[in-house]
This record gives sequence, structure tokens and C-alpha cells, in this order.
Amino acid sequence: MSPDQSDNRPILLMALNNLGRVLEERKQMFGANACLTKSLIVEPRQPDALHHLIYLREKQCSWPIYAPIPGVDPELMRRSTSALAMISLSDDPEAQLNAAREYVRNKVLTGVPPLSGGRSYGHRKIRIGYCSSDFCLHPVAMLTAELFELHDRERFEVYGFCWTNQGHSALRQRIMDGMDHFIRIDTLTDEAAAREIREREIDVLVDLHGQTLGARPNILSYRPAPIQITYLGLPATTGLPSIDYVIADRFLIPEEHARFYSEKPLYMPDVYQVSDRRRKHAPPPTRRDCGLPDDGFVFCTFNNNYKYTPEMFDAWMCILRRVPGSVLWMLSDNPWAEANLRNEANARGITGDRLVFAPRVLPEQYLARYAIADLFLDSFPFNAGTTANDALWMSLPVLTRSGRTFASRMAGALLTAAGLPELITYDRREYEDKAVELAHAPDACRHLREHLREVRENGVLFDTPRFVRNLEKELERLVTNLGSG
Repeated sequence: MSPDQSDNRPILLMALNNLGRVLEERKQMFGANACLTKSLIVEPRQPDALHHLIYLREKQCSWPIYAPIPGVDPELMRRSTSALAMISLSDDPEAQLNAAREYVRNKVLTGVPPLSGGRSYGHRKIRIGYCSSDFCLHPVAMLTAELFELHDRERFEVYGFCWTNQGHSALRQRIMDGMDHFIRIDTLTDEAAAREIREREIDVLVDLHGQTLGARPNILSYRPAPIQITYLGLPATTGLPSIDYVIADRFLIPEEHARFYSEKPLYMPDVYQVSDRRRKHAPPPTRRDCGLPDDGFVFCTFNNNYKYTPEMFDAWMCILRRVPGSVLWMLSDNPWAEANLRNEANARGITGDRLVFAPRVLPEQYLARYAIADLFLDSFPFNAGTTANDALWMSLPVLTRSGRTFASRMAGALLTAAGLPELITYDRREYEDKAVELAHAPDACRHLREHLREVRENGVLFDTPRFVRNLEKELERLVTNLGSG
């Protein structure tokens, strides 16, 4: 079929775009990338195709992310960047807010009459609902499992609204057991799901998605609860007018940055992120089994590859150059990213054997890896979230770089709660110098591990009962301020 024949163009575009989406869902990223690029060459003015292509490039570490495509307006590429993709590309909170609002304008239902009034239902117990498609082996579920279990059942009634399509797991069963009511809404339309939530008279609805994969923001558009909150799913503003609050702390969202959020920060006194103290880890593997040197310093970064940027990769390669015999242990997210990263290392004069890629494994085995690394190097501007929490739980020091956005301040918030502000840096030079300093100071690294072991036992970072009490106090305040109908 020739793209030059105008009658064929709509069919060709539909075929290329649909095939690209199918390949993307099957994690055949290189093929998906090729299909969408061909589609854009045929018709350059396709925001949806650009939306997916940019994120595919991030996942493959195909730099530069905004590499030109014949006929495509560079400004359209930037405007078409999703809120999630923008998190890795920019430390500008205003740019992230604009990306979120652009998504809402183009994709989200607005202006519908609210199903709930602006008042509390006056139940003896506050009804709190959590909605997500990630009640499964997912980072958000791994953080929140104990939160659901620890809610005070004398004061709160806990509902889970689920559209998870993943099969059964021990974690999923634990989450189901942690709810008073677990309700599947995967077969319902967005409006029907919203009406189901409204019929349960939920006082506070907590969305655990934002604009991440599987999100159903139109459920929230119907406002099935008088108070609607976003938490953990999207580490940025959602731009959703139906969301009232975002759970935060004062390091994560300083008050002077609150104007870049469509939601009002609901500040926790210690840290924004809840933790699961019941997570298990396997016995530590040997370095040899993991392809690591017995004696060299092991830097690790187990963030998803889409968080990596050329600037931070430059910094990591400079660190390796300044620490002879060291290696960087990374997550093997997909073969295209691994190949691209090895090529980028070679281009910077770092041989391929100094990058060691770790395949995905079960959570218990993944946690055990932290016991044999020496220092976690965080990404920027999209910090580690659950991954940083896991590393600190396993007493591995995390070196981060903090900026101005939610995502670039996540690890800094955790380190502040852990009493380790010396591991928070604010520019590339400081970050590199601190990493090199620690690599040459084994006693300092050992003291940091000892401190983190104490934090695990007695600090606020992993004090989940304290977090839940603080959250419940804030939720009670919000419901009381509503008044009853």
C-alpha cells in the first residue's frame, strides 16, 4: 500500500498505529518504535502517536529523546509528551503541570455533575476507599499493603475498588485480606464504577494511579466521594480538577512549590511515603553469582531504565572513571536499553565489562541484592521511589540529587526522614564528588549502613503505625471540616 495514495493514508495510519500499540503492549519496543515512526513520517501531526513514541524512546534509552522526525514540528513533540514521560525529561515543575493539564484537556472527561455532595455522610466510622489496578505485584502495592492492615477499625472502614487484571499472588491476597470490603469494578464502565463507589457512601477516595498505566481518571471526574486524594501512583501533579489533595511532606513539596500542583498538599509530619515492614528477602547472593567483582566497589542503580538520562549517565561514567575497578550494577529492563547503554558507555570511554546488568527476579531475591552492593546511585530528575525505600530498608546508603519537582525530591524526602541529609546533593558536581568520596572511604559507608540499621529498628522512616496514625488524623480533620449532610 503506497502512502502517497490519499485514499490509503487513513488505513495505513490506522494499521501502523494499531500495530505499534500491540507491539508496545507485548514489550516489543523496537518494533513498536519503528511502526510509530513510519506512521509519523506519513502524517506528522499525530499527538497520540508522538505521546507513545516519546515514552518508548525513554524506555529504550534511545537518546536524544526528542531526536527529529522528518516533518514533525519539534514543539508538537514537546506538547505531546505525557505527564509520566515528562517526569524523566524535566525538573521544571511548571512544565510538568502544563503536561498534566494538556493530558486532561485531551483525554479526561470534565464538567460532569458530581455524584456526591460536599458534605460528610455522618457514619460512625469514616469510610475510606482505595482505588487501583495495581493491587498485585506492583511497587505501589508493595508499599501500601501494611497501610491497609493497620487502619484503626474502630474509626475507619476500609474499601478497595479494584480493576487489576493480574493473576493471584501472595501480595494480592494480603491486600484483599487487609480491606474490609474488596470490590471488583473491572467489568464496569467508568460511570457505573463511579456510581458503585457513590452507593457505598465513601467519605475519602484515594486514587493510587494518577496518570500511570491502567489509570481510570474518568471515574474520579464523576466525583463519587466528597474528598478525593491522589497518592503514590504518579510522582507529579495529576492536573485533574477532580483531585483535591496530594499526600506529601514538606521536603517533597516545599510550600513555595505548591503553586505548581493542581492539588493541595496534605502534609505528613515525618515522610510522605508509607513502608511495609513485613517484606521478606532471600539470603544474599554471592557477587560472583551476580557477575560482580569480588573486590571492586559496586555502585548500583536498580531504577527502571526510562528514568535514565544522558546527563546522569555522563555523571555515572565520570564516577566510574574516577574510581578504578568499580562497576555499575543496573537493572536489565529490556534488550534495546541494555544495548544502547553499553554503546553510550563505550562512547564515553568506559568498557562494557564495567556495566553489569541484573535481570528481573522475584521481590525476595531482588531485595537480597542490596546486601552485596556498596552504594545506590539515584537517577535525576526522576528519583527512585519504592526502589530507594527498598535500598534503605536493606541498609544500603542511597546517594541522591534533589531538584524542584516531586519526582526529583522523593529520595531526598526519605533520606531526610532517615536523618541522612549528607546524602542529598543539589547539582551534578556535588553528586559526583560525594560518590567518589564514599567509594574511597569504606569506613564511612560502613557507618552509614550501621545508621540505617538503627533507622530500620527505631527511626520514623519505617514506623508504619506512626505513619498510619498521622494519616488518619489528617483524614479525620478533612471529614470533620466537611460537616455532615
